Amino acid sequence: MNPRSVAEDSHGPCPSRSDSDLEDIRLVEAVRAGDERKFSELYRKHVCWVYARLTRLLGPIAERDDLLQESFLGLHRALPRFRGDARLTTFLHRIVVNVSYEHLTGACRRKWLPFSQSQLDELVEPSASPDMRAEQRQQVAQAFLLLDELKPKKRIAFALVAIEGMTLAEAAAVMGASEDAVKQRVLQARRELEQKSARKARKDALP
Repeated sequence: MNPRSVAEDSHGPCPSRSDSDLEDIRLVEAVRAGDERKFSELYRKHVCWVYARLTRLLGPIAERDDLLQESFLGLHRALPRFRGDARLTTFLHRIVVNVSYEHLTGACRRKWLPFSQSQLDELVEPSASPDMRAEQRQQVAQAFLLLDELKPKKRIAFALVAIEGMTLAEAAAVMGASEDAVKQRVLQARRELEQKSARKARKDALP
């Protein structure tokens, strides 16, 4: 599985990420002053980034578009609390994590269902051979099946550190937890995933 190859085509070409954090602050201040058009600029600037975060946390689920809109609605509601002492992306990442956590713990959350080939194609190498793409789709599906068996807090901590590549301090800031708590969740998640993977391998090896 190559988690960094998340396809972002479905929301159009991504805007450049070279805009400064000061530009985010300027847009936020304009929205606070009543210029809602500037929120549309914030949306366009960060929509691909949020979509990729949701995919890495939850997989290529059908609900991503709804959760994407929910994340930006949450951002809009939370803008009065944004003080500018942290990057807007960090502030937004916290919202995305909360939305993902609520989805994972929601009473109406669906049981895990196999992803379609088109969903899995978002996460495989487009230039790979047909046989390699088929193998990668199987690996991706298996990876998310195992992740789906983890408790939500462990899953999110593992995804932030092991998939996103965040440091423990960065993940702790996003999750609103201590570094030690995040470290323990990641270690427990890694141990559980290794055990689950080993059990599956033994089961598959049976005649």
